[in-house]
Amino acid sequence: MSKLYTASGFISNLIFLLIVGLLLGCKTKENDTEKITRTVTATAYNSVEAQTKKGNPYLTAWGDALKPGEKAIAVSRDLIEEGLGYAQEVKIEGLSGTYVVKDKMNKRWNNKIDIYMGLDEEAAKEWGKKEVDITYYTDVEIEEAPE
Repeated sequence: MSKLYTASGFISNLIFLLIVGLLLGCKTKENDTEKITRTVTATAYNSVEAQTKKGNPYLTAWGDALKPGEKAIAVSRDLIEEGLGYAQEVKIEGLSGTYVVKDKMNKRWNNKIDIYMGLDEEAAKEWGKKEVDITYYTDVEIEEAPE
């Protein structure tokens, strides 16, 4: 009798099919994230007390200590609510590399990012205020089909 028709063969085939089914049903990075590009107002800031919270100008609202040269940004709280949260990677039009969300801005700001420029106040002034496109990935809620 063929192994397919024996009890152990049936169980082996059933286990194989269950594993394949589980693997096909798992989320992947492509299936559970969405690429978002949006236009925001971008300014720049430095680790100086006149521009930050008094006491430790390197300390972010999330408790991280920034280091000059680090590619970090602060984001307005409405962007956080829309999926641009802590430690998220962001590409910024006109700038090379990837920036990481490390700080959040005062509640009065909307649709805005603040690019960290260490101690280089001249570079921050030169950047000024611009409208730029940013790109990031956010989680997508996958709804199950109704039964």
